[in-house]
Amino acid sequence: MPEVSEILQDALRAANATFEKLGDLGPALSHAADLVTECLISDHKLLVCGNGGSAADGADFSAELACRFVNDRRPYPAMNLAQGGSLTSAISNDYGFDEVFARQVWAFGQRGDLLLAITTSGNSRNILRALEEAKKRGLTSIAFLGRDGGPAKGIANVELIIGGDSTARIQEAHKFLLHVLCEIVDARIPKA
Repeated sequence: MPEVSEILQDALRAANATFEKLGDLGPALSHAADLVTECLISDHKLLVCGNGGSAADGADFSAELACRFVNDRRPYPAMNLAQGGSLTSAISNDYGFDEVFARQVWAFGQRGDLLLAITTSGNSRNILRALEEAKKRGLTSIAFLGRDGGPAKGIANVELIIGGDSTARIQEAHKFLLHVLCEIVDARIPKA
């Protein structure tokens, strides 16, 4: 059985290797920040979706915008599509789980709005459907993907792909980039 210190050191090495590659995503992150900023200052909505831990990261990201990130400022419309248990269970029951986010993009999304989708594999069918629905309805989209991007690669307007085979390390990198995205956007959007 491996020692705790050995597991910790292995995790730190893997995290460092993953994070060292994030600098290559600067142009994509800059483009994503431009899109989020433009969406919010143009009085449009940001719709966010993900599954499991990615849903939690999406909830945190949307809360940072709808409440505040660091300093006090006005709230901006950012919705976590994974948060409504009644709606998500109704859609899943009536239309299948693959449609849980696409149906909400259809219901709430309007031209000028932005979808931010998070999947550590790029294989989540409900994320693929949300991205497809966003494209169909004229929404701009940003995808935080993992591994090689999977089938989701090439659908969104902007992609931030974290390579590797560890879901935990990919998710940690997504969380980090989402916080950096908040920092960039927070510096650009009006405070009042």
